[in-house]
Amino acid sequence: MPVSSESAPAAGTLFVVATPIGNLGDMTPRGVDVLRQVDLIAAEDTRHSRRLAEHFGITTPMLALHEHNERSVAARLVDRLRLGESIALISDAGTPLISDPGYQLVRAARGAGVPVVPVPGASALVAALSVAGLPTDRFVFEGFLPPRQAARRKRLAALKDEPRTLVFYEASHRIVDSLRDVMEVFGPGRRALLARELTKAFETTLSGGLGALYERVVADPDQQRGEFVLVVQGAPAPDAAAVTPEAERLMSLLLEELPVGKAARLVARITGLNKRELYETAIKKNQDEPPADR
Repeated sequence: MPVSSESAPAAGTLFVVATPIGNLGDMTPRGVDVLRQVDLIAAEDTRHSRRLAEHFGITTPMLALHEHNERSVAARLVDRLRLGESIALISDAGTPLISDPGYQLVRAARGAGVPVVPVPGASALVAALSVAGLPTDRFVFEGFLPPRQAARRKRLAALKDEPRTLVFYEASHRIVDSLRDVMEVFGPGRRALLARELTKAFETTLSGGLGALYERVVADPDQQRGEFVLVVQGAPAPDAAAVTPEAERLMSLLLEELPVGKAARLVARITGLNKRELYETAIKKNQDEPPADR
């Protein structure tokens, strides 16, 4: 059955449809229309997805496609697509293929010349990035860290000097151990955001240094429940030198006559140090100094 008023393609179409990560209000109208009109829905867990379908009045037949059967099922689905059927791929929550099955099917469909159309919507990865307060112009998505500590710490050691913002998924039964390893490898002062149960009733977002986040989660069993996204600040640039005592003295002298921004620019030109680091150091020093006696 076609899913648009335009002429149907010679072969069927594979739609990759995002579904809510918690709040059903995040399901897009277009996503509902596509799921209602395709010939088949390939779902990661049909029992879970039938509840979503019932909520939106979707009666389309479903077939299970998960990590254990994807390779064999993908070949059969591509045969159906080539005969002209349209199929929607969904995961249990969020956007398919983002730490979820679907890669083999999409690859096989493209290899067979079948149109593959995205129907965008919710994504825990993007949702967490949008509220993290960390740079998002460049980031690295690492999915789930290895479950065993030795492999996990090895992966983290390889990422320690990565300058881009890092994003991880984690499960409730590993969150404490994983947070501890991230803190110990990256350092307790590295800034991060821990998003838990995004868009659901008990959603929380905690931000601060990794050490503070770890202590907060260990102290509160409620913060160890649910599904997690951890967003971690990238490593500082290797050429960003620390602010020296001589630079601080020069800044103090200039601040007697100049605003902070202009003083930081001059000291950066004189010393070659990072202007932002100089500016932030000056601001922090002013905040830390006690007010003068009147």
